Amino acid sequence: MARKDLPKYTVPSLTPEEGAQVAAILQERLDALNDLALTLKHIHWNVVGPHFIAVHEMIDPQVDAVRAMVDATAERIATLGVAPVGTPGALVKNRTWDDYSIGRASTDEHLGALDEVYVGVITAHRKAAEDTEELDAVTNDLLVGHLHELELFHWFVRAHLESSGGALSTAAAHTEKQAARAASGAARKASASK
Repeated sequence: MARKDLPKYTVPSLTPEEGAQVAAILQERLDALNDLALTLKHIHWNVVGPHFIAVHEMIDPQVDAVRAMVDATAERIATLGVAPVGTPGALVKNRTWDDYSIGRASTDEHLGALDEVYVGVITAHRKAAEDTEELDAVTNDLLVGHLHELELFHWFVRAHLESSGGALSTAAAHTEKQAARAASGAARKASASK
């Protein structure tokens, strides 16, 4: 952040440079959380199949919780003296990940893809928490609180993808589409063996 872009004020005990640094970390998380909330709602609308209602109803509380995280993150950025940016154009311009790639699909496909989404969001959130640990305890606490919920939601998703023996159907996947195919294939195999 250039000198002229520094906030005029920030929270006590941080310099304007530190406040700007923390706000920049939070802006990346704000973009990711906004994207996650939209992705979750997209899944809620487009999931189909035998487990539709369970997944459909599991997703809405996650949407609400992530939207609360968005608001808390934006308010922390503002508290640091920086204007949070929550416009769709800025989110698309700033994001470093691909758009969610699954449309209308089975619960298994969406949950497989969502597993990968949560891996990405949680990994980046943990990095942001590490980056703020020594710099700003309040922001770190905010991010750690988010991680508690995000990791819980990820567990909810993975519980649908796990076999009774503990194997995760998406374990070898590295993209949403790979994870969707793996989860769908595992569900077909499990159904055929019954």
